[in-house]
Amino acid sequence: MLQIHQKKDIFLWLLSSCLLLILLIWVGGLTRLTGSGLSITEWELFSGILPPLNQNKWNEYFDLYKQIPEYKKINYGMSLSEFKFIFWWEYIHRVLARFLVLFYIIPFVYFFLKNKIKKNETYFFLLIFIFFLLQGFMGWYMVKSGLVSDTDVSHYRLAAHLSLAIIIYCMIFWSLLNYKKKIFLNYKIATILILFLIILILVQIIWGAFTSGLNAGLLYQTWPLMNEQFIANDVNIKNIISIESLSNPSYVQLLHRLLAYFIILYTFSIYFFYFRRMNITKPFKLIFSAICIQVVLGIFTLISNLNIYLASLHQIGSILLISCTIYTLFYVNKQQNLIDS
Repeated sequence: MLQIHQKKDIFLWLLSSCLLLILLIWVGGLTRLTGSGLSITEWELFSGILPPLNQNKWNEYFDLYKQIPEYKKINYGMSLSEFKFIFWWEYIHRVLARFLVLFYIIPFVYFFLKNKIKKNETYFFLLIFIFFLLQGFMGWYMVKSGLVSDTDVSHYRLAAHLSLAIIIYCMIFWSLLNYKKKIFLNYKIATILILFLIILILVQIIWGAFTSGLNAGLLYQTWPLMNEQFIANDVNIKNIISIESLSNPSYVQLLHRLLAYFIILYTFSIYFFYFRRMNITKPFKLIFSAICIQVVLGIFTLISNLNIYLASLHQIGSILLISCTIYTLFYVNKQQNLIDS
């Protein structure tokens, strides 16, 4: 009975951490979509826990914001009330991030001291904590790129910030699935096929961050064609795989579309030519459902002139998709372990 209770504690800790991280990613996406990410121009690791409590403090934050290029070139003449709107988004995002780290580390220390976590699992959970710290630094490193000469943050740093959050989520979600009995990856062909799909989804998430960071979705807001052509006029196929294309909005949007098509084709191919023959259908129904939701959200986000609510749901849809794929990885390996035993 004690063992079951211990497992339940760990399950609730991991589940709550996953849900809080999803909430943090969602708020982070809305912070980006509302143009709020540069409203707080200092890191304030400890001093920024409390919001401005008087008019002088509000004026101080606003004066700091007035010194950066975003205000001078885009939001010049913004009122204090308008500044407060973007400030609160960034502030909530930062406070929620701090809360999540504390929520993760405090129970972990307790479980460790009470010997509720196995020694081999301790290193894995410590690695997650290190990634949390790295994520905090990456968030500030991203913001810093938009304070000097540019009116926006570096899309490379934005992609790193988002992808690191997704990796942390994947690690915690995998631990959640394994909370009763740890499933070891067997690296057979089924595992390799699904791992490759997870990598494809991660790459697509990175490209989605590139698309957002470069505002590439504002260029061609039609589907399936890019202004009456499958490949836009300003795209040269010979240059599509190049360093320059990573910073070109047209190329980035095209590759984001092509990656989506490839993920769909790859998923259907491995299912119909391999997993269906193995009678592994249940988890793939989840993947196909998640893909349909994500495709619909992506299309409607594009043709709606980047409606921020649809765009934020599209970002959360990527978490749903990768969650279903990780569950499939767990399911396949669990079935294989049962066969081997």
